[in-house]
Amino acid sequence: MRTFETPLYPYERSPDHDAPAPARHPVVVVGAGPAGLAAAIDLARRDIPVVLLDENDRVSHGSRAICFAKRALEIFDRLGCGDEIVDHGVTWSRGKVFFRDRRIYEFDLLAEEGHRRPAFINLQQYRLEELLVRRLRDLQSEGRPVELRGGSRVTKVEPAADSVLLTVDTPEGPYRLEAEWVVACDGAGSTVRRELGLEFAGRVFEDHFLIADVVMKADFPTERWFWFDPPFNPGQSALLHKQPEGLWRIDLQLGPGVDREEEQRPENVVPRLRQMLGDDIEFEIEWISVYTFQCARIDRFRHGRVLFAGDAAHQVSPFGARGANSGLQDVDNLVWKLERVLRGGSPDSLLDSYDAERVPAADENILNSTRSTDFISPKSETSRLFRDTVLNLAETQPMARPLVNSGRLSLPHVYLDSPLQSPDTDGLPARTRPGSPAVDAPIGDGWLLARLGDHFQLLALGNCAAETGCAGVPAGIRREAPASG
Repeated sequence: MRTFETPLYPYERSPDHDAPAPARHPVVVVGAGPAGLAAAIDLARRDIPVVLLDENDRVSHGSRAICFAKRALEIFDRLGCGDEIVDHGVTWSRGKVFFRDRRIYEFDLLAEEGHRRPAFINLQQYRLEELLVRRLRDLQSEGRPVELRGGSRVTKVEPAADSVLLTVDTPEGPYRLEAEWVVACDGAGSTVRRELGLEFAGRVFEDHFLIADVVMKADFPTERWFWFDPPFNPGQSALLHKQPEGLWRIDLQLGPGVDREEEQRPENVVPRLRQMLGDDIEFEIEWISVYTFQCARIDRFRHGRVLFAGDAAHQVSPFGARGANSGLQDVDNLVWKLERVLRGGSPDSLLDSYDAERVPAADENILNSTRSTDFISPKSETSRLFRDTVLNLAETQPMARPLVNSGRLSLPHVYLDSPLQSPDTDGLPARTRPGSPAVDAPIGDGWLLARLGDHFQLLALGNCAAETGCAGVPAGIRREAPASG
């Protein structure tokens, strides 16, 4: 039985079901996708009791999100499962861009020197979720306070001043529970969002795309291949990516106004793939889906005691691997703040900074995703003429290649306007300005990010005085000498 067919967290009756009054929990996370699992793992590591609810009893079906960037891998390191995830993934850095029947250029996303993790790995979402569930089970076996309740669908959300009342439907009927805080990670069709009457604002794109997970033995290199207007899909686009376990991800643009059910029939998909791959390659289809998308978000990510993350808060096109990566960065930003509020170390106004920091990050992703989509799918003849001219120039003119946009790949957001920081007056390098993500570096026989851990740290380099204060901030002080060589 394949991973996505195996119940990894089957329904079990909870004691909350039989409680005379709704049981109260510090945090309830809704949705066991990548963001929800990461949030629950991080809370459990910090010994914050958390209940994770999911209406299913197994991981996602199909590859879905497959490309995870270095920042996401660094988050997995902190959660204690980075090595296993990287070991299961496929590392890549090279890509090719094609226009019609010719290759116009190649690119190489070389790993930065002094970084532990590669720029990207490819890993099926269901495999990632399996590894995150495994990490959560390990935490449970250590006695950490985390529950994963499968077969538990949230049907009603009733916010109050100091809590949120949730109604949960199960195979044995509904029950209610109370949460001091709810983290809504229940995806694009979020029930929590709908219950609060929140809607997305942004652009809806009419083009349909076909995803096929294909098992095949092929000698294609481990690269990202993107086609504009290829002979096998004229007037549209196509993408080929390698996944682990002999699996390949193929995305084919279909255009607007298609019959989704008809396009997903194997008898219609196989000829399309045969045109792309040729007659000499044997393949087997593992999963097919047809989708549309929008580039949009809700107005705010904090609504009282409900905090939204991932696709429940914002949606983007798949070009550039910005969806799952940004959801993981959402919960990475949120969980330490929740911990401080729950332990009484900060007022709950600290959680307003989650909204203040992650909404601009979502807007940046939406902007880049929209630009990619407009380049891939021109909406006017003028736009198509511009795109095709750029593609033709890019074959021989390197200066034109930065204009080619098949998906600007995900980078972490810099919190320039965060309410938690003061202005940068020291004139330090851009990568060290306040609000920038900490950059990894080799330190002795280890790595900087691993040594910084989960808490506030004051990093003193070289001859800086280790006594430099952090007035009023509970921070450790690390004195480090850069690795020689």
